[in-house]
Amino acid sequence: MQKAKVLSYIGLATRARKSVSGEFSVENSVRKGKAKLVVVSEEASENTKKKIRSLCEYYKVPLYVACSSAELGSACGKEFRMSVAVEDEGLAAAAIRALE
Repeated sequence: MQKAKVLSYIGLATRARKSVSGEFSVENSVRKGKAKLVVVSEEASENTKKKIRSLCEYYKVPLYVACSSAELGSACGKEFRMSVAVEDEGLAAAAIRALE
């Protein structure tokens, strides 16, 4: 996994206004079919991970548990973020390649 690349793709998506962060916004994005990739922090609670994992499985959205909440937050230009959804198909595909 190339963490720096993944974080830069999340940053690009954020600057293009094609990402959302925070549990509530990520859930809405997945439910509306906008999310192309969801990244959850390694530090997120088991309950949060389980909730988002089942939602992503149901809506068939790729989900990865990677990075710390501080890293995800700084990629989004915020402080700490437990989850981020990328809504741009190209950036999501590039991030998935870097995650695998």
